[in-house]
Amino acid sequence: MSQVLDEGPFFHGTKADLRVGDLLTPGFRSNYRPEVVMNHIYFTALRDGAGLAAELAVGEGAPRVYAVEPTGAFEDDPNVTDKKFPGNPTRSYRSAEPLRVLGEVADWTRQTPEALEAWRERLAALRADERGQIIN
Repeated sequence: MSQVLDEGPFFHGTKADLRVGDLLTPGFRSNYRPEVVMNHIYFTALRDGAGLAAELAVGEGAPRVYAVEPTGAFEDDPNVTDKKFPGNPTRSYRSAEPLRVLGEVADWTRQTPEALEAWRERLAALRADERGQIIN
């Protein structure tokens, strides 16, 4: 029997316009390192964390947060757990299996333009730093 990492609910942030029942799958370019095609799909149990991801996502669409459910096994996201933060305070996960969209979530906290710019600057600094590599 495998250990349950988190009971959820779970969320995924994106600029894609999705529908209930759609499946989110790995195999797309990273929002943070566009030269990397991701082997996993990422999600979080923190609604506002998904909101931040949505606002930082590439693309022209509006940032959106979706409630999702994993369709298979998932693990702690090694890009933020232990490598950068002890444990998993961000409640961030990844799966090689699809996530099923359960519906769009409207009640998440938007970032201020200043906060978004600060996040973009941090991400640009990470891209320039060899230690900022994605564990794919």
